Formats: sequence, C-alpha cells, structure tokens
Amino acid sequence: RYTRRLAHYVYALSRVMTLADVAGLLHLSWDTVKDIVKPYLKKAVTSARFKGLKHLAIDEIYVGKKRKFYTLVIDLDTGRIVWVAHGRGRACLRGFWRRLRLAKAKIKAVSMDMSAAYWKAVRDNLPKAVVVFDKFHIVKLVNERLDEVRRRLVREAEENFKADIKGTRFLLLTRRDNLTPEKMLELDVALRANQPLFAAYYLKEELLLLWSQAMEKDMRMFLDDWCRRALETGLAPFRSLVKTLRSRRKGILAWFKHPINSGRMEGINNKIKVLTRSAYGYRDEAFFILKLYNLHYSRQELVG
Repeated sequence: RYTRRLAHYVYALSRVMTLADVAGLLHLSWDTVKDIVKPYLKKAVTSARFKGLKHLAIDEIYVGKKRKFYTLVIDLDTGRIVWVAHGRGRACLRGFWRRLRLAKAKIKAVSMDMSAAYWKAVRDNLPKAVVVFDKFHIVKLVNERLDEVRRRLVREAEENFKADIKGTRFLLLTRRDNLTPEKMLELDVALRANQPLFAAYYLKEELLLLWSQAMEKDMRMFLDDWCRRALETGLAPFRSLVKTLRSRRKGILAWFKHPINSGRMEGINNKIKVLTRSAYGYRDEAFFILKLYNLHYSRQELVG
C-alpha cells in the first residue's frame, strides 16, 4: 500500500532517474516502483496520438538477443513514437493501420529505408501517401557497396598493392570534408594505387550531391546520369546497387517535394539504447513498450 502523494513523487523522480535509483533512494523494491509508475505511463498513452499525423517514419530497432527486433513508427513533426510492435515486417503494422483509419489521419508522406515489406505495407494501406526513401539509408547502402569493392580488391590484388589498400576502410567511408589534410593524403595515395577503388570512391562522394539539386528535373537527371556511370565502371557491387536504386527511383526522387528523412528515428534509437542499458534490460515487455511511448516526454536521456 502507498499514498497518492508518494505515487506522484515516485513518478516525478522516474522521469529524471532510473527506476533502480528511485528504488534505492526511497527504500522500495524495483517492482514496487515499476508498479507505481506503470499506471502513469498508461494514462499518457492515448488514442489522441494518431490525430493530426501528417509525416511518418517507419523503422526497426534491435534491442538484444532475447527480444531482438521492435518495429517503430514516429511522428516526424513532433518526434513522438506513435506505434510500437514486437518483431519486424508488415505484420507488425496491422493494428497501426486500423488506428489510423479510426483517427481519420491524413498522411502526406512516409520516410523509410528501402525495405520491400514496409514499402508494400504503406502502399496497400496508405495509397495517397508518398513514400520517401531515407537519404541516410541510401548513403549507408552506397558505403556498403564501396566497402565490398575494397574487400574484393584486397583479396585479389597483388602483394605490392595490398599495403596501399589495407587499412583504408575508415578513410573511404568518411566524408572527404571531415578528413584532416594528413588523412586526405593517405586516402589519395590509396586511390592512385587502384583505379577501380578510385572510381567507386568518387561515385560515393558524388551521390551526396543528389539531394542538393535546385530543381526536381535536375535531381532526376543527376540520378540517371549517376546510375549510368556506375554501370560503366563494371564493378559488380555497383551494378546491383544501380538495380536497387532504379527500382526505388520514384521514392528517392520524392524527397524533392517532401524533404523528410529518418534522422529523428536514429536519435530515438540512440535514446532507446541508453534506456535499455541504464536499466540493464526490462523483464516486463508491456512496461518497456510504455516507456518507449513516453520517451518523448522524458526530460533527460538517462531514464530507465
């Protein structure tokens, strides 16, 4: 048994401290603190979160070996998590579409990676919404293909070339603007030693200019020209990349009219990592999901 005043006090502390710290401060068990906080978290999670939604981001997060993946949907205009489901794939979003219809939300655009499962789910349930493929996921994909080229060259190159290519992964994947003059010199030595690596690297750097084009037609022409030159290199990793980009062309170019990305989602993922690490995991999954819904209202990152 506990008083209402104590319950308010425990909840207020839980917003700026871990549950373990609150329990230690007030000489209560962790489970007691959790049971006190849980009703407050439930009260904050209402169906009103679905009203007025216009721009969404969909992604999955990995929380550990035990529970593995959760699917998240966030409101890009406010940064709030509006949907959490255990697992990944389109099945995790079934309840979300129903809630959106009940709330009569008019979604304009949805940002996501190039996962076919989420793409098809949005297309089937939000036919009027524009799918925008996230810029950072595209850049990550290009970096992966560049690294694949590097690894292949290291395996296939002759012994005198290996010294120039090995150990260059960080230099290749870091934006040129962020390298020191000394690191740029090291990178240039490695690029001059191998023409395929040189071509792949500058394709990677050049693609970053796609999102700075002045007009939509310029963006479209830039992407088509980049894909053509990527094919001309003859590099197998870039051939498969071009195939992916061309099949997702409409969603990539949609960024010009709807300049949204999943940057806020990445920030939320970092907060969730801090949340789980500070609490050493959560035994109660329902409580963990409630904590995610209330993450936006936390005044500090270190809550648990």
